[in-house]
Amino acid sequence: MSYTINRVIEDADFEAVDERTRKALADHSFGVLTEIDVQGTMKKKLDNDMAGYRILGACNPAMAWEAIGVEPRVGAMLPCNVILREVAEGIEVSAVDPVSSMSGIDNPELTKIAGEVRDRLAVVVEAI
Repeated sequence: MSYTINRVIEDADFEAVDERTRKALADHSFGVLTEIDVQGTMKKKLDNDMAGYRILGACNPAMAWEAIGVEPRVGAMLPCNVILREVAEGIEVSAVDPVSSMSGIDNPELTKIAGEVRDRLAVVVEAI
């Protein structure tokens, strides 16, 4: 089982794909709660150079509310991360598969919610 939902946007600008990703998330009721510039952090903290790499912490508030309602500690696994990274072919977008990431939690109600979130994130990734 793959733990991410992936798509490569060929011959694309990193910032343009970032903008498209945020729009697709917003169009499907996800907000970006956090942003981590991994490339910048690695340069600043370790003086290591790397290709563009950004983590967006995306959240659909209604789905998060539902998940926390059936499994109060699931917040330790939120938000749903979406990464953008430069690869040889262009910009790869990868969204976490919540079913995979939450598979260690034995709660059928949560598994159902995670499946709904996975389906929504797959639509988001395809829409970018």
